[in-house]
Amino acid sequence: MIYGAMKLSLGGSLKLAFRPWVEGLENIPAEGPAILASNHLSFSDSFFLPAVLDRKVTFIAKAEYFTSPGVKGKLTAAFFKGVGQLPVDRSGARGAGEAAIKAGTEVIEGGGLFGIYPEGTRSPDGRLYRGKPGGLARVALATGAPVIPVAMIDTEKIQPPGKVIPKLMRPGIRIGKPLDFSRYHGMESDRFILRSVTDEVMYEIMKLSGQEYVDIYATAAKRQLAEEKAVAEKAEKAAAKANKAGKTERPAA
Repeated sequence: MIYGAMKLSLGGSLKLAFRPWVEGLENIPAEGPAILASNHLSFSDSFFLPAVLDRKVTFIAKAEYFTSPGVKGKLTAAFFKGVGQLPVDRSGARGAGEAAIKAGTEVIEGGGLFGIYPEGTRSPDGRLYRGKPGGLARVALATGAPVIPVAMIDTEKIQPPGKVIPKLMRPGIRIGKPLDFSRYHGMESDRFILRSVTDEVMYEIMKLSGQEYVDIYATAAKRQLAEEKAVAEKAEKAAAKANKAGKTERPAA
């Protein structure tokens, strides 16, 4: 009931304001379980995709969104529950992965649509990064649910980092044909199979999105970019300090 009301208000507002275009809606089953595996460009991805579908999509979200104190915390928790997000405690990499797998399996076993971002985090630069061979592949192989690749287009341009007011423009969503991995059913403990399944899904997402593919994890790319930024800032400060010292020591004419 809460989800329906939230979808009607938020989904209707998003479609009216941003007019997202969609291709491949016929690939979403009218009923029954499926895994929607999407690239991840923006925080808004988890809102635009459900907005264009007739069925509820359940994503996982940080538990902190549901446990913050005060009125603001309660409103935030109500909002995330209303848009179909499940809280997952992500403290500790292994615990986070197991919690995500458990949550996804429960959604699938209940006949629902489970949304997941194989990259594990938002792309830092708009490129597509290597998928993590954990939640997606293990849920798919344990449940036998089809995996539907999804490409979000231009959502990162709507509200880039540091921008408070979103830009009104049309994002896009391309939905690919379902992928069947039933041939690997029960092999979710084989890391080579998990890698193969994940790579196949990422390849389909790449074809749909047209993104440049980078064969490293997005988390590693973010660390690298942060390190490069820190080095650049340090060099800039050193240059400014040297310039200031040079002006101070310059003899008067």
